[in-house]
Amino acid sequence: MVYCTLQVRKDLNLSWLRVGGGCVCTTKAGEQWTSMLAYHCLKKKKQKKKTELNIKRLRPATCYWERAGNSFILFFLSSCNFLSSSLFLTQVFNDPIHGHIELHPLLVKIIDTPQFQRLRNIKQLGGVYFVYPGASHNRFEHSIGVAYLAGELAKALKVKQPELDINERDVLCVQIAGLCHDLGHGPFSHFFDGMFMPEAGDKKWKHEEASIKMFDYLLEENGLKPHKQYPGREKEKSFLYEIVSNKETGIDVDKFDYFARDCHHLGIQNNFDHQRFIMFARVCDVNGSKHICSRDKEIENMYDIFHTRHSIHRRACQHKIKMAVEIMIKDALLLADKDPYIQIEISNGNGTSKKVPLSKAKDKMEAYMKLTDQVIERILNSSSDSLKEAREILHRVMTRDLYRCVGQATVCSYVFMYVPVLQEMTESLKKLVKDIPEGGEDEFVIINVTLDYGMEDNDPISKAFFYRKDKPDKAIPISKSKVSKLLPEHFSDEILRVYWKNHEGLQEKERKNKEKEIKKFFRTQCKDYGPSTHTRRSVLPRTTFIDINTADNMTHRLTALDPS
Repeated sequence: MVYCTLQVRKDLNLSWLRVGGGCVCTTKAGEQWTSMLAYHCLKKKKQKKKTELNIKRLRPATCYWERAGNSFILFFLSSCNFLSSSLFLTQVFNDPIHGHIELHPLLVKIIDTPQFQRLRNIKQLGGVYFVYPGASHNRFEHSIGVAYLAGELAKALKVKQPELDINERDVLCVQIAGLCHDLGHGPFSHFFDGMFMPEAGDKKWKHEEASIKMFDYLLEENGLKPHKQYPGREKEKSFLYEIVSNKETGIDVDKFDYFARDCHHLGIQNNFDHQRFIMFARVCDVNGSKHICSRDKEIENMYDIFHTRHSIHRRACQHKIKMAVEIMIKDALLLADKDPYIQIEISNGNGTSKKVPLSKAKDKMEAYMKLTDQVIERILNSSSDSLKEAREILHRVMTRDLYRCVGQATVCSYVFMYVPVLQEMTESLKKLVKDIPEGGEDEFVIINVTLDYGMEDNDPISKAFFYRKDKPDKAIPISKSKVSKLLPEHFSDEILRVYWKNHEGLQEKERKNKEKEIKKFFRTQCKDYGPSTHTRRSVLPRTTFIDINTADNMTHRLTALDPS
């Protein structure tokens, strides 16, 4: 996509199109552009060269124009070789992570829509803000950062490897993908699809589905929808899909931005240098397909990617206090889900309106667009008797009267493949707390948290390919054994936690004694399933695999929430 300044003279029915160092004179017949005469100033010969271009039917699908003062901005979505490809009307964003970011006008057009602006009200790290005061950043700036890095990587590949035939359209499309990849996030980001929705009745729903729907809704509502479906990229350009979201290795610009941004706001050291990765990135052939590879000497930098991810999850995303806050918010939203006061009102299309529950808003983008972190403010500020219980839970969050983590143990990942182990621990815990008044076993929540390198217990670098300096076009794998003996043997940890909801129901001495009993019980129960049992699978039954959805109501499997 290229663009230029358009000046109109109504008396002569002429329009002057300023492009770089020259200009284009266009005649106008109705609403159709019939022809263009381009005059380019040649600096060396100091003479004008005349070129005639026939553009008979420039429909809205190929161009659009907007008023800017006394002039107009004409945007061409089609390729015009005579037009300058420099983006001299871009908008600049001052970003604390990447500095001054220059974005294409079409990206700005998408940013300046209600659907995208909604991301300002969705915290990037969800409940982490209740633990780290600096973690106030949101999906809005993260999305802009991803769009910028996507463009930087695509442009770097374009310059280094002209044979890839990456054009300006490709770069722009990759940037749009980066900009819009998180449009479908719900309140508190991954909390919504990772914790709330599974208990609200839809265990399979993911925010990526809503991102696609919201993007379509954005185009439709803002008059940006093309008149026809354009074909996708050919197989030779399949590597472009790895820039924003790399399903093979997990090495993509989405992580590059959130590593830098999250570490900045959390005050955590970020050891990964994404600029160095972009510098050494190269597209190579891997078994008949083109993939983005890096220099062989950069393999330790690649491991830093996943070590940084693990560090962010361990210290922030899976922090035990953060998890307590999100469990409480989940309990409050489940209580408020179908309350008429908190339901989202949308149009029926016939002059009437209807209300949509929070858990059903994902199916209606008009409703989902109104669902952000501010939902908890609506509950807190309500006076409805039906929301009293939900309001009390959120009030406890605000006054720091949180669910208490009274037991934690690192266990073998195999434990969570088998129902009997979890059921046995749950039943034992019930017996232990049966004498606790006002709630009994319902006062406890058992969860497990996964801390890994993004691919469960597998080494993510085992799926990556590299190239050597002397053979830049040949992709090679590098095994962990050739890198360092200090690298981990296993790439995941499973942490089992038990939270006590209303621990204030007992006297202080009695509460401490009960908490001590629970911690002792937890250590005893988890002793046989610790990390050392990775090599002792015989301690577990071999035949029954777990269906966590049918396990006891007190057992909640909370998979690791990726803040990407």
